[in-house]
Amino acid sequence: MSVTSPADLSAPDTGSATTMRASVLVREGEIRLESRAVPVPDAGEVLVQVEAVGVCGSDVHYYRHGRIGPYIVDEPLVLGHEASGRIVAVGSDVDPGRIGSRVSIEPQRPCGRCRQCREARYNLCERMEFYATPPIDGAFAEYVLIHADFAHDLPDGVSWEAGALLEPLSVAIWACRKAGIGLGSRVLVAGAGPVGVLVAQTARALGAREVTVSDVSPERLALAAELGATRVLDAREPLPDELRVDAFIDASGAEPAVRAGIRAVDRAGRAVLVGLGAEEMALPVSHIQNFEILVTGVFRYAHTWPAAIQLVAEGRVDLDALVTSRHPLEEVEAALTIGSQPGQMKAVVQPQL
Repeated sequence: MSVTSPADLSAPDTGSATTMRASVLVREGEIRLESRAVPVPDAGEVLVQVEAVGVCGSDVHYYRHGRIGPYIVDEPLVLGHEASGRIVAVGSDVDPGRIGSRVSIEPQRPCGRCRQCREARYNLCERMEFYATPPIDGAFAEYVLIHADFAHDLPDGVSWEAGALLEPLSVAIWACRKAGIGLGSRVLVAGAGPVGVLVAQTARALGAREVTVSDVSPERLALAAELGATRVLDAREPLPDELRVDAFIDASGAEPAVRAGIRAVDRAGRAVLVGLGAEEMALPVSHIQNFEILVTGVFRYAHTWPAAIQLVAEGRVDLDALVTSRHPLEEVEAALTIGSQPGQMKAVVQPQL
């Protein structure tokens, strides 16, 4: 990627500005607003003026701990990977007619050449560049670059905020695909945070007849019930003995919830681990073996944006209902910490404020 003046772009809409604001994680627990050069798209890329960015649990984890597993923040990093905005400039090989398009950003750049990419599992690309994953900067900035193929056009009826939250919806879609959810499925979801509620909505949209959601927060359980769960349970209580499901999706990362959820899976069922938890945990191996349960993880997503856009455009999934606070770039630190407060679900940063 090159960085030059936007005056060199073809029909940009950045005014006379040559710099932009970006909120930067300079070290664990410290965010600083900086001025940076407006980037210029290379061949195949587009420049997006960012309108909305959702705050993800991974952003919070980087802010608090400076790392997630092997990914370590050892130099300043722009967080934020759930983003939407408007294309304001394009590189060569991109149709100039896309300038002005409203888009949702799929925040990854696979190499397209490794075995995983060639076999259509580009989310597992060996050389992936993913927003807000060291050392790749994310979207808590006024402008970002993305390959044109990963800037997905938004229907007019989909809000900027919903366009940004197509990213966590994609996680939910990928998890439901891994879980094999379809017409008549019985599903248990552990965790009623944003991803858990989106899993519940997606499961119902895919035809699940029973969707049980567990959590410790009454407010979050109430929202889950409003948006798709057929049953909600207090996670501090044991799961009912009679609960049997075809699929268990963990969106909590809590080891007790994972163990209990797997024990609720019926014969030949599936368990999908989504939540960020301990690097290692004990699982009920005898139950997994005796019931031939398939246990798998989820690492991002692939080929999910068309389905996500359709679900939202048709009103089958409500993303706007998840947004509980909005913040300018100057308040990114507040956006990263507000999620622990009662009644909070999803914070959104609006860089153009």
